[in-house]
Amino acid sequence: MASQCSLSALFLNQTELDCAVEEASTQEEKENLACQYLKTIDEKDLKIPDFQTGLEWLNTEGPLSLNKELSGKVVLLDFFTYCCINCMHILPDLHQLEEKHSVQDGLVVVGVHSAKFPNEKVLDNIRSAVLRYDIGHPVVNDSEASLWHELEVSCWPTLVLLGPRGNLLFSIVGEGHLDRLLLFTDITLRYYAEKGLLKTHTVGIKRYRDSLPPSLLSFPGKVAVDDSKKRLAVADTGHHRILVVSSSGQLLHVIGGPESGRRDGDLSEASFNSPQGVAIRGDAVYVADTENHLIRKIDLSEGRVSTLAGVGSQGTDKEGGAMGPQQPISSPWDVTLGNAGGDEDNVLWIAMAGTHQIWALFLADGKLPKGSESKAGTCIRWAGSGNEENRNNSYPHKAGFAQPSGLALAPQEPWSCLFVADSESSSIRTLALKDGAVKSLVGGERDPMNLFAFGDVDGKAVGAKLQHPLGVAWAPEQSLLYVADSYNHKIKVVDPKTKQCSTLAGTGEAGDTLGPAFNKSGFNEPGGICVGDGGKLLYVADTNNHQVKVLDLASETVSLFPISMDCTDSVPSKPPGPAKAPTMPKSAARKEMPPAAVCAGQTLVMSLTLSLPEGTKLTQEAPSCWVLSAEGNEWLLENPVVTGDIVDLSKPLSISTKLPAVLKDSNSNATASLTLGVWVYYCMETGNTCMMKAASFTQPLQISASPGEEEVTVTLAHAF
Repeated sequence: MASQCSLSALFLNQTELDCAVEEASTQEEKENLACQYLKTIDEKDLKIPDFQTGLEWLNTEGPLSLNKELSGKVVLLDFFTYCCINCMHILPDLHQLEEKHSVQDGLVVVGVHSAKFPNEKVLDNIRSAVLRYDIGHPVVNDSEASLWHELEVSCWPTLVLLGPRGNLLFSIVGEGHLDRLLLFTDITLRYYAEKGLLKTHTVGIKRYRDSLPPSLLSFPGKVAVDDSKKRLAVADTGHHRILVVSSSGQLLHVIGGPESGRRDGDLSEASFNSPQGVAIRGDAVYVADTENHLIRKIDLSEGRVSTLAGVGSQGTDKEGGAMGPQQPISSPWDVTLGNAGGDEDNVLWIAMAGTHQIWALFLADGKLPKGSESKAGTCIRWAGSGNEENRNNSYPHKAGFAQPSGLALAPQEPWSCLFVADSESSSIRTLALKDGAVKSLVGGERDPMNLFAFGDVDGKAVGAKLQHPLGVAWAPEQSLLYVADSYNHKIKVVDPKTKQCSTLAGTGEAGDTLGPAFNKSGFNEPGGICVGDGGKLLYVADTNNHQVKVLDLASETVSLFPISMDCTDSVPSKPPGPAKAPTMPKSAARKEMPPAAVCAGQTLVMSLTLSLPEGTKLTQEAPSCWVLSAEGNEWLLENPVVTGDIVDLSKPLSISTKLPAVLKDSNSNATASLTLGVWVYYCMETGNTCMMKAASFTQPLQISASPGEEEVTVTLAHAF
């Protein structure tokens, strides 16, 4: 009779297998070793307990049982908790496995959510995480960790592979084991298929995502403001895009989305994968492209996106030092601009959640505290050993962080530091700009190995308690630090001088209440925060409410930040300046046309046909326009710049200009050229994505003084 067992029953047998597989030189050897082990462990029939009745399930039509719905299936249990960066790292592995083997093939992946934080036990919060991470397989809320304890699971993530009788076969602990996962799963499916023990029935999977209506924002991660330009950058994480919005809420640029991808280039073509951190300064937006493991730059003036650091896959390097595009990095979660031994803003600080460190990407030559000179483009670790700890130390490389997820720069004395939201230790830390010393500010615990010192307590230093804070924002006007205390659903404020932490807004329960009182306002896992309008406003990325909220610190009111999806741009409706044409973006298409023979006094008609991509339309509220200029040949035009609006592309644009009756210098013939520039704003028919493209046409003219026909037409065309 089979007995119910825990992972300890596998320990000795699988330890030997893991070592042997590691030493095997060929894939055939590895498969033979795994197959021999499987035959032995299958005969032992190590049955595990079934899921308890009454548990809450997601992505299914109802509860699942190992003895009923999952009988005859190879089942992979993924023990995870949704805050854990290591758990996030194996989701692509699980997706790859599910792409290779379907439910009909005999494989079912089941996420067993065993919470670390109390907030993570709540089904609605798990549901949000399932949506945020695009998990399509069944997930069970093991809120009291019953199965976790029965199987003697000890850490997140842990994968447990079961046979078609619910019998224990393999376990894999931690991330970075895709090869072993594929090997063990392939061998298991083949083994039981040959025995005729696999069943092809469906399991009643029903993705929660498929029942939801579309939303303007989807799990916005971070928000950043540039008061000088009166613009905000919002990481619309769930839609895999960055929004640039005016302070009044007018949408100026949409870059990326709605699907994930990894592409540089024009704003209309670029793509991201769950971007989190953003920093905006002038026309530059820096992005922590988290699930692409990249740092990206959006240049709004040139209309292009480029990669500054990362190789596009998760790295394990904990030292760095290579040039950005050659340096592997791991799950960057936030970014902020700063200074390191050079001119202002010569470095981009990075909260590298995946390796539990703070990194620096040099935008110009500079030097880290206690470090050597670094050339522009270098990406290097600044602080953190890479061990997941809450360890403070005056030597930055000996300090330890636990999933740093938010950064705020306070360059002024006496602070001169980076504030770090160290989410897994539920603490706020400081990192000194002058020497790299890491110190505790509020929250957490003095024991560097205790990552369970969380709660919701206003107080001083370690007496204050937070729960997985993800965002911090510095207000130099008041010398105060604001904290997005994410799992407490609150905004808190810290006085770094006294180390006093207190609640500013939020009730402590997930909610969505606006109105005139901070203490009655509602948030749901706010993940990002920034200070705007000279310290008068807080902008909060209220992640699970799919909103950006505004806190007015003077009136203590909370309001929704309205974002208008009628995409426009900050340029005026007609290009400025009577003397010359506006600058054409570097990304614009440029065409040199064949020379046209014309006569003095003749009317030149330029007939321009423009074609938009399929499924798009002109943004009627935006300033699409054309500009005709003759730089260097100003005598050709009555006015130096002639402009007009573009409102209808169903027929060619007809742009007419009368050439002067007398040629320059009274020559009998002349050569000159006109330049026609067009700026076109268009959106997807669905309204989800807006973009701007520009093009210029140079038309050389061979002008004769002899009379000719009253009008001559040149034909131009361009497809965006």
